[in-house]
Amino acid sequence: MQTRTAVSEFLGTLLLVFFGVGSAVLGAEYIGTVGIALSFGFVLLALAYALGPISGCHLNPAVTLGMLTARRIDVRTAVTYWIVQLLGGIAGAAVLFLLAKQVPGLKTSGTFGSNGYGDRSDVHINMGGAFLAEVMLTFLLVFVVLAVTHKVAVIGFDGLPIGIALAVIHLVGIPLTGTSVNPARSLGPALFAGGAALSQLWLFLVAPLIGGVIAALVHRLTHPVPGPQPQSVRS
Repeated sequence: MQTRTAVSEFLGTLLLVFFGVGSAVLGAEYIGTVGIALSFGFVLLALAYALGPISGCHLNPAVTLGMLTARRIDVRTAVTYWIVQLLGGIAGAAVLFLLAKQVPGLKTSGTFGSNGYGDRSDVHINMGGAFLAEVMLTFLLVFVVLAVTHKVAVIGFDGLPIGIALAVIHLVGIPLTGTSVNPARSLGPALFAGGAALSQLWLFLVAPLIGGVIAALVHRLTHPVPGPQPQSVRS
């Protein structure tokens, strides 16, 4: 694997977390749920064009697991992507944390754009509901990625439906769990939020991965890989 591929996944995940989670941490009061959803969707769309031809622009361990399950990448590539994505998510959250500390009166402990359920959910969804929501929301994202991409890379107009899907996912998911659908996105903010954000983190690591695997399995049924065509028999 080329170094620039790993760097692209690290940088892309860093930017996705910084700008996406940053819209919630720094701008929620001004842009609301719709603005946050569009922020996540637009930044992923932009990064798909910038990084798609280099690394495929996964920026998400659940997407990478979906690609692995769909047999579009090998295990070594998947492991490398997971490592740099998680590191990128932490780095993006760290830069955001430093910026947030420059805003007087802005609270970072306990929340900081982290995901949650129960009393950490706007609608107080329970743990089971949060798990189901994250599986279904991630299913949509990974299914769309697999359906619109050829092999690994996001090219051409592939980024448009992916960005739209992520925005819609956030419109539905923000009131429920704050929307994870991405373990790297959840890990970084939770580390800096601490407290209940860390104790609930497991759900936002596991559920998206399950959603990604299910999406890959369903994708095999809806988009089967054509087998070799039988040769014509000349009489």
